[in-house]
Amino acid sequence: MGTLPDLTELRTKLESTILSYHSLEEKDWTLAKKLDTVTAWKRPSTEFNGYLVKVQGVVMDTPQRIIDHIRPGPCRKEWDKMMTSLEIVETVDKDSCVVRYTTAGLLLNMISPREFVDFGFVREYENGLLFCGKSIPYEPSTSGCVRAFNHPCAWLCVPVDESQSLLIGYLQTDLGGLVPQFAVESAMANTMGSFYTELGKVLKK
Repeated sequence: MGTLPDLTELRTKLESTILSYHSLEEKDWTLAKKLDTVTAWKRPSTEFNGYLVKVQGVVMDTPQRIIDHIRPGPCRKEWDKMMTSLEIVETVDKDSCVVRYTTAGLLLNMISPREFVDFGFVREYENGLLFCGKSIPYEPSTSGCVRAFNHPCAWLCVPVDESQSLLIGYLQTDLGGLVPQFAVESAMANTMGSFYTELGKVLKK
């Protein structure tokens, strides 16, 4: 078992960082990709030599059900085809946990499978829900995958009306290894489109 950092301090700092991203103005972002139902923007990350990506789209359901299907747990593993394994390392309380998970390879395995160890939590935000996450130092990978690192990330979900919600993601992932930046951006755009599509499908069941 690895040694976990001070999660109370981490939670406070993580939440503050995410809300600072959410307060950025439209002019602070550059349009990266526009699909039928999802739009993505980007800006240089202040955390690493890559991009902070913002994605946004409307999902047909309530914030509670949507976030329940995004946060770590059986619902996420049920529908997210990118996630090949998921283990709750530690349950901190009913709203937060440490999770280890692996993801499938991308771009014909130009990007090989990756492993992450993330701390994440859910809290109410305005009239919706906010799920924040960040990778933490942990014992070396035992899965044979490259260990990747999520800098402060989040999913914010607020209702549009009784049947649909606006889902906004803030994502910045260091995949590790020798991955060209164009490959990271291409993979991110493709993954986000399918993420919203597959999430919408499972919520209709």
